[in-house]
Amino acid sequence: MASSISNSILLIFIFFCNSISFSTQSNNNSLSFSLSYLPLSHQSAASKLIHSSKKIQSPSSNHRLSFKYSMALIVSLPIGTPPQTQQMVLDTGSQLSWIQCHNKTPTTSFDPSLSSSFSILPCNHPICKPRVPDFTLPTTCDQNRLCHYSYFYADGTLAEGNLVREKIAFSRTQSTPPLALGCATASDEAEGILGMNLGRLSFVSQAKISKFSYCTPVRQNNAKVKPTGAFYLGQNPYSKTFKYIDILTFPESQRSPNFDPFAYTVTMEGIRIGGKRLNISRSVFRPDAGGSGQTMIDSGTEYTYLVDGAYNKIKEEVLRTAGRRVKKGYVYRGSLDLCFNGNSMEIGRLIGDMVLEFTVGVQVVIPKERMLDDVGRGISCLGIGRSERLGVPSNIIGNFHQQNQWVEFDLENRRVGFGGADCSRSV
Repeated sequence: MASSISNSILLIFIFFCNSISFSTQSNNNSLSFSLSYLPLSHQSAASKLIHSSKKIQSPSSNHRLSFKYSMALIVSLPIGTPPQTQQMVLDTGSQLSWIQCHNKTPTTSFDPSLSSSFSILPCNHPICKPRVPDFTLPTTCDQNRLCHYSYFYADGTLAEGNLVREKIAFSRTQSTPPLALGCATASDEAEGILGMNLGRLSFVSQAKISKFSYCTPVRQNNAKVKPTGAFYLGQNPYSKTFKYIDILTFPESQRSPNFDPFAYTVTMEGIRIGGKRLNISRSVFRPDAGGSGQTMIDSGTEYTYLVDGAYNKIKEEVLRTAGRRVKKGYVYRGSLDLCFNGNSMEIGRLIGDMVLEFTVGVQVVIPKERMLDDVGRGISCLGIGRSERLGVPSNIIGNFHQQNQWVEFDLENRRVGFGGADCSRSV
């Protein structure tokens, strides 16, 4: 849920009905990669979201795309018939995919009037009826009978517009059936969102994609040209080198207000910094009865956020090694409060590498040179914040600490894989 939406955990997802008129700019560029898969099976009235006039076979080989990396992983996808290229944030922490449908950002805005496959969902559509299990609040519908959504994120940003159906075209001869998307007529962001979590309405669920992966390059904050990373739908040729951990499954009773049932939740065992294993109880990495402590892998959140039980131990160790360089009273973007005078390489050498320890001995190493982010004016901040500042008491491993790392989400086998790489060379 990113770009400058750096905190992608959903606070509330509300649907209501309203009338919307579309008056947008067009963008008719198209891409040349291809993808094929089976459409969703029609299991129930609520799942009849996709109607295909053409049978498409399930993928038998890998399909490689690319993305630009700044604060988020931004993919360019062709939407509609004929295709209009849309910039979308690759977000494993959210469900609803949405595109820009207003003329405030003409380089990325989608013009529904130019697409023959575009349709708006009416209020009597199954996913716009009250108390759909995916959403926490009932829907309402006004006299115009159009389905309207409002999507709020933890950093206070908002996107709202109509729920629609539209195709994603991957070549002149291949496209998805119409997928349920948001068509934002008001938003705070330049890009849309490609929702990739485990929810029923996510892109991967609707398109029946059983596996996807991405490799995030080292970001260059001041570079005019943003580095490019690799994004695979389907098989990844590098996956034989990955180390896997299970995605956790929870009963319905666990779905409390602080818990995200559709996140890629994993079990973390501990954290080491500079070779020292911190005295953090394993229980802080596991959801309690209220859902606090869930640990998730989220490409849409920029930095890493931890609950107090873990964050306080990290802060204690970082201050022990680099405390003399701390910039007192400085908080970056309201969330990072461990900031220093000096560049990230210099301060990182004082702190050392960080190792995230997961189950079955899987470890993800965060090199010392990527522990901190240079935020300007000679200041660098530890890329770890206190999750309570977001109002979401969870452990979130963001994209900043996924640099030079393959991350694979194997939905069929319910596992996440990791593999170190030079991601700038993986495209």
